[in-house]
Amino acid sequence: MKAAKPLSAVETRDAIARGEVSAAEVAEAYLARIAEREDEIGAFAFIDPDYVRAQAARLDEWRKTGRPLGRLHGLPVGLKDIIDTADMPTENGTMLDAGRRPRQDSFVAARLRAEGAVILGKTATTELAFLSPAKTKNPHDPGRTPGGSSSGSAAAVAAGMAPLAVGTQTNGSMIRPAAFCGVVGFKPGLGVIPRTGVVVQAECLDTLGVFARSVPDAALLAEALQGYDPGDPETRPTAHDPMLAAALSQPPVKPQFAFVKTPVWNEAAPDTQAAIGELASLLGDQCDEVELPSEFLNAHPAHRRIMLAGFARSLRPWAERGWEQLSPQMREAIAEGREVKAADYLAALDWRKVLNAGLDAIFARYDAILTPAAPGEAPEGLSATGDPMFSTIWSLCGVPAITLPLAEGANGMPLGMQLVGARGQDGRLLRTARWLMERVAAEPHMEIAAQ
Repeated sequence: MKAAKPLSAVETRDAIARGEVSAAEVAEAYLARIAEREDEIGAFAFIDPDYVRAQAARLDEWRKTGRPLGRLHGLPVGLKDIIDTADMPTENGTMLDAGRRPRQDSFVAARLRAEGAVILGKTATTELAFLSPAKTKNPHDPGRTPGGSSSGSAAAVAAGMAPLAVGTQTNGSMIRPAAFCGVVGFKPGLGVIPRTGVVVQAECLDTLGVFARSVPDAALLAEALQGYDPGDPETRPTAHDPMLAAALSQPPVKPQFAFVKTPVWNEAAPDTQAAIGELASLLGDQCDEVELPSEFLNAHPAHRRIMLAGFARSLRPWAERGWEQLSPQMREAIAEGREVKAADYLAALDWRKVLNAGLDAIFARYDAILTPAAPGEAPEGLSATGDPMFSTIWSLCGVPAITLPLAEGANGMPLGMQLVGARGQDGRLLRTARWLMERVAAEPHMEIAAQ
């Protein structure tokens, strides 16, 4: 693999399958990159190079037998440290779980092994996947946040320390770090990837997703991880979604985009507003500005009630055995969640059906919604992880969303654009996203200056 132009994950997988490179050689290349940059970035909560080599060696031996290869054969994958792994620690970003060794794999970890992936290590996460920052720094500027809570996964991919990584999102924990770190972050629809063996925050919001350097790479990993598991009530026994084939296919007609500002548009930085305006202009008659119905003003407060009530319920075990060891932000969130009334919680849940009806009307005409992924560039400082406000509506509604690294801000940092798709249309969203990436790549680089 040439340093100047590394192979994509799809290309690497295919090269391993053809015998042009071994899983061991791929693993060594990424271990070398980790050795070079990990001290600066801090993307990993746990990594054992010898164990990585052992996994790769076993996969190379398997290939020699001529037996079928998994869809991820030989590909190193970083795994967010709230996802259980039986063979390495899962510490959930909190000192309360220091040294914790789960008894069994999560659904995702088991699926990664079954598909031939090399679990590269556990990527750093914020405390119990909320707001208190991890040690991770932004690969583009160590003085800026990488976002949260899937900070380590996003940073590892952005720094070339992993070709693929897994994260989670309850509000903006994938879309935001992908935007800040300049990578593709794909959050499938709610229930596409089973969450069994993952820390629960709010069961009707939590979603697993993936980070990659391209849309097809993200599709490859998400497709391999999708499935049904009776341990996750949001999953359903449905037909397999060929996400990679969809991502690589050409749309039957030119995609149509709905440019949606959302109720928090005024919080977007001037360079974000300029960048997305330029993108909408580039698309011309393929993009219309669409205003959300007034009911969407209820989305942010409804999401907050559901999320914090979920915290109070799901994070109770940690609160009971170590309240004082939790961060002030976590204690405040749990305390607020305890005060949410049942009637208010149920009313907040009802808003999801109302808002999804509004989105269904938009998706009847448009392939995807175009909207910011974050207010702007990654903020300076490491004491906070940035605001998830541009993800809240889509997390509440459980629709698929993807961050695309399409622009730069006034300070030369990545600016992510977000595409949102219809429920149950993950493959269609990936196809539209790849089309848009190629469309922008065919144009001069988008140099956005502060307004």
